[in-house]
Amino acid sequence: MTRLTEREEEIIALRRHFHENAEISHHEFQTADTIAAFYEGKDVHIQRNVGNGVGIVVTIEGKSPGKKIGLRADFDALPIEEETGLAFSSKNPGAMHACGHDGHTAYLMILADSLIELKDEWSGTIKIVHQHAEEVPPSGGKSIAESGVLDDLDEIYGIHFFPNFDVGEINYTSGWAFAGCSDLSIKIKGKGGHGSMPHLSNDAIVAASSLVMNLQTVVSRRVNPYDMAVVTIGSFEGVGASNVIKDSLILRGDARYMDVEVGKQIEKEIRQLLRGLEESFGVETEFEYLWDYPPVYNHPEQTEKVVAALEKYGVGDYMDKVVAGPASNGAEDFGQYLLKIPGSFVNVGCKPDTEDYYMNHHPKFDLNEKALLVAAKAVGDIALSVLGEQD
Repeated sequence: MTRLTEREEEIIALRRHFHENAEISHHEFQTADTIAAFYEGKDVHIQRNVGNGVGIVVTIEGKSPGKKIGLRADFDALPIEEETGLAFSSKNPGAMHACGHDGHTAYLMILADSLIELKDEWSGTIKIVHQHAEEVPPSGGKSIAESGVLDDLDEIYGIHFFPNFDVGEINYTSGWAFAGCSDLSIKIKGKGGHGSMPHLSNDAIVAASSLVMNLQTVVSRRVNPYDMAVVTIGSFEGVGASNVIKDSLILRGDARYMDVEVGKQIEKEIRQLLRGLEESFGVETEFEYLWDYPPVYNHPEQTEKVVAALEKYGVGDYMDKVVAGPASNGAEDFGQYLLKIPGSFVNVGCKPDTEDYYMNHHPKFDLNEKALLVAAKAVGDIALSVLGEQD
């Protein structure tokens, strides 16, 4: 994939365009139009509105039949007000590419175009998956994985940019790589009243406060301590006057786990706590527990292929090292694809040249644009290496 070097400025320009025109999950309409227009007129098959939104799948056929693989990148932004001060900062208030999805999309588009130009030199099929709505449920990845469009794939691959790794470093984990994450919402309904007469009301805030404390026992006393699990309540919504007892409020948070069975156990334990809460406080509850982000399980065989390709073609050329790393408690809906298709998902370093840097989801997050070419070449080498293993 040496010709990608000549197209580095194109990748950077695309990344800056998407960054400047950031669109949040499930509202990425102009982004999707830009991506689709890029492929118009090329020798590919384009499918739009795949899944529950504006997902795009572009199919490239090689010179002859062979393996069928997928390469995926997400293109949604976050509901964050940007504070980077970049010349190409987001023009859209409350929308920012603070997780590198602008870079994911840009590198994959130029890589795909290069693969189209080289299609007479490789056999098989490559499906380029441009995914909407990775950041929030309902997950775009889940809907695309369940759409059937990718059911014929033999393998699937993807990357994510992280600024805590140097440019030129690719970090991989075989097996469980990212935690599963279930967003949860609990509505507690009591009986409102005046603060001076609590005996004539049923205080939902008192019940909710008790629940928040008891939720901590789910992990500390119910889940095996050898299993990773975290339950967090991040929002306690009960706005009102200081002398008014609220009749209802909503708790929002998430549960994280490396094993789906642990995720199921957490849901079961929370439901049991809610039954006890209803009995003890005389309240009613409504509980929602989403399953959009399963743990990311990197299949060992495909991960070995990734490492072999990078060590053979990348290290000493366009990258410095490929390193085995620990699993992350972060979540990624690439796990939805890996439930159905063998594959692997790796981390690409994008640490800025400046002394200070900000992690993903920070309003000052930025990626080192030198990492864009590293990602394009790495994924290109992975793809061509895998396709070269024809039976």
